[in-house]
Amino acid sequence: MIRIGLLSDTHSYLDPQIFTQFDTCDEIWHAGDVGALVVDEQLRNFRPLRIVCGNIDRETSDLPSNQRFTLEGLDIWMTHIGGTPPKYNPTTRPVLKADSPDLFVCGHSHILKVMRDPAMNNLLFINPGAAGKTGFHVMRTAIRFSLDMGRVLDMQVIELGKK
Repeated sequence: MIRIGLLSDTHSYLDPQIFTQFDTCDEIWHAGDVGALVVDEQLRNFRPLRIVCGNIDRETSDLPSNQRFTLEGLDIWMTHIGGTPPKYNPTTRPVLKADSPDLFVCGHSHILKVMRDPAMNNLLFINPGAAGKTGFHVMRTAIRFSLDMGRVLDMQVIELGKK
């Protein structure tokens, strides 16, 4: 079993609560719009980090646009701009149709959403909302969960406070 701390859209602000909220996590995943690379550095110094580039990161970053990997028996794809079920973005949709992962993680919308998509082989869609202070969201959020032998368990939404 592995514990994951998931956040997105920090936009250069890393709430100190993340270190307490993710202290039991084995890995941190950041679904893009990191902002200042000091956020990347602080997270990497805290726990192993899987991270993707967001639309605000493209000019200053060499972060990957996507990460596709297998962990605890699950096929996972993380990208920043993915859309939302059933309205995936035009770049994402054909990939999902051709080869759906078990778990699809994205950010960008600043809207917390977790749901199954029966049209895409019942993949689990996760957008952790926005952990930063920039954007139209009201509550800053992140997610903590476990992966164990092909299952996603113990998912918890973390409210970090109003922006």
